[in-house]
Amino acid sequence: MKVSRYWKAVVAAVVAGAGAAGTALDDGRVTGPEAVTIVLAVLGGLGFTWAVPNRSATTSAAVEPPKADRA
Repeated sequence: MKVSRYWKAVVAAVVAGAGAAGTALDDGRVTGPEAVTIVLAVLGGLGFTWAVPNRSATTSAAVEPPKADRA
């Protein structure tokens, strides 16, 4: 198992959870529905990001800049 493959999903889950928690803590406390929203944000960020495959490595032709045409 290569951990680097999963970092984008972990980061997405943390960012989604932190955003929901920041909104929930606006009044200084977290209610039940707010806690559910935080959990769903973490799971949604993790699940949806995990489902999208990483981009494959680029080929050398794609890395080289296009050559200018000489007229």
